[in-house]
Amino acid sequence: MSALLAGCGGGRELVRKPAPPSAPIRHWPHVQPEDPDSANAVLMRAISLVGTPYRYGGNTPDSGFDCSGLVNYVYRDMLALSLPRTSRDLAAYQGPRIEPTRLAAGDLVFFGSRGNVSHVGIYVGEGRFVHAPSTGGTVRLDRLDGPYWVDHYSGAKRVLNK
Repeated sequence: MSALLAGCGGGRELVRKPAPPSAPIRHWPHVQPEDPDSANAVLMRAISLVGTPYRYGGNTPDSGFDCSGLVNYVYRDMLALSLPRTSRDLAAYQGPRIEPTRLAAGDLVFFGSRGNVSHVGIYVGEGRFVHAPSTGGTVRLDRLDGPYWVDHYSGAKRVLNK
């Protein structure tokens, strides 16, 4: 149970609703994924889940998703890839760390504060990511340079390799 509480901030941290960015939107270069077919499968599945309710500990479309449950479901469903269950464990998972200018579709993006990872999403391109943000919300697309996310971005990992 403690592992579940560690993932996605335990549902206790309220994530602000997205607001229009106050600064100009950053240019995000297009980086070709190492495995375009797998990346496309992951993206299409993740995007198809937009609107699914958030549920702490949730890991299926029927029960709803928390952030790491969404990531796990998409990768397991589309690629039979088993990943760690919590956002913190996903951040520690093997795979290269990715600089923001080198993000490719299917990379995992992480958020937190004071060195602690508490949230994860799937990068889709052009500075956008799919995630299950908070209690009372739904799976949605947001921008990495949005007012909340830019201040809490803590890195990215690539799990899709040929």
